[in-house]
Amino acid sequence: MRTDSRMLAVPPVPPSRTPAAPEPAALDASPPQGIDLTALRHDVDRALTVFLDTKARAAADRELPAEVTGILREFVLRGGKRLRPLLCVVGWYAAGGRGTPPAGVVQVAASLEMFHAFALIHDDVMDGALLRRGAPTVHRALAAHHAGRRDADRLGEHAAILLGDLAHAWSEELLHSAEFPPSRLAAVREVADAMRWEVMFGQYLDLVATGDPDNDEAQALRTARYKTAMYTFERPLHLGAALAGADPELRAALSAYALPLGEAFQLRDDLLSTFGDPRTTGKPCLDDLRDGKGTLLVSLAMRRADPAQRHTLNTYFGSPGLDERQAGQVRAVLEDTGARAAIEHLISTRHEQARHALDRAALPPAATDALREISFASTERTS
Repeated sequence: MRTDSRMLAVPPVPPSRTPAAPEPAALDASPPQGIDLTALRHDVDRALTVFLDTKARAAADRELPAEVTGILREFVLRGGKRLRPLLCVVGWYAAGGRGTPPAGVVQVAASLEMFHAFALIHDDVMDGALLRRGAPTVHRALAAHHAGRRDADRLGEHAAILLGDLAHAWSEELLHSAEFPPSRLAAVREVADAMRWEVMFGQYLDLVATGDPDNDEAQALRTARYKTAMYTFERPLHLGAALAGADPELRAALSAYALPLGEAFQLRDDLLSTFGDPRTTGKPCLDDLRDGKGTLLVSLAMRRADPAQRHTLNTYFGSPGLDERQAGQVRAVLEDTGARAAIEHLISTRHEQARHALDRAALPPAATDALREISFASTERTS
């Protein structure tokens, strides 16, 4: 099985046909010989495409504004790693799922991507971000659609909040309409409900820490755990495992893998947001510095900085008008204090913790291989 970062970067494909109605979450009799993550990503994209096209037709039949479904559809299908849906399906395999995942499993996995669209749209409004996945954010796309109006920018932000809410509602629809026995669906909803409130608290912690470069290191890690590790890794795995009737012991084993890997993923994201190449990451590398994001990277630098370095951070970090020259001075402090190297070391340490947890978990071999591939791609990524 391949282990490179391209595993999470397959472009979306249009549906070749309308999929059959969702099936119950029955287990196939034959054991999985390997999990094709690329094929799973295509399955999720196909389910999202069919769902969004159906919603677009329903809106057109009622003569509702086409830009609402059009811009949301374009955003959801534009790209992205599809990490949460992939982990959901792998969680199903980890709990004993066999053969080709039933349509209901794929549908639940797709609901996670729709929920993620909601989170990203609102996050971009809060951050005032201009780019996402190499293209204008939803609020900027809506502002461009209404160009010529004096309030186009304000309208774009307000309308994006509504589109995010719509993505949230459609995520819930995808989840509750999946065909599973009521008891199984109740277990799934319990996990999904926990995921939703946890990530809201994570986002709140992130907002509070923004603009506070002295944010302590424990708080920065706590934010990373709630905003990313639990939301992106742990709960999607739990959700898929619940679809196959996992017991608490298996969920604990998945958590032991997911939480350190999720922290490593967020720490890598912090580095890419500051030192990454926008042509590769698809978003600017000045936004976190201008916003004053309270990351562990900056917390470590503030603690280690000498008076001159601290003055540089206090002067430029969190400055809305930060330019590339000033950003270069901030990056130099992050390098010279050893903060960047320390984050790289933490990423490696957390990755090793996840790998050791995976070795101890005694999961089906196909699930273990897939999770090992995902762990490598998540920590060694460049976008």
